[in-house]
Amino acid sequence: MERQQDYVLRTVEERGIRLVWLWFTDVLGFLKTFAVTSEELEQAFDEGIGFDGSAIEGFARIQESDM
Repeated sequence: MERQQDYVLRTVEERGIRLVWLWFTDVLGFLKTFAVTSEELEQAFDEGIGFDGSAIEGFARIQESDM
């Protein structure tokens, strides 16, 4: 069976997708989003993606913001 990451990477390439939008909610239920370019996607699967946690309610205080 094909790994999900391989399926996503192949689909992105075959369809010429340039941006992948990732959507989630904070602890209060407010919708948050950020985009990953197709070039960054494989590295994102392997290493994850960091973001400023202070922008997400309930994740981190400004002093502890890098997630």
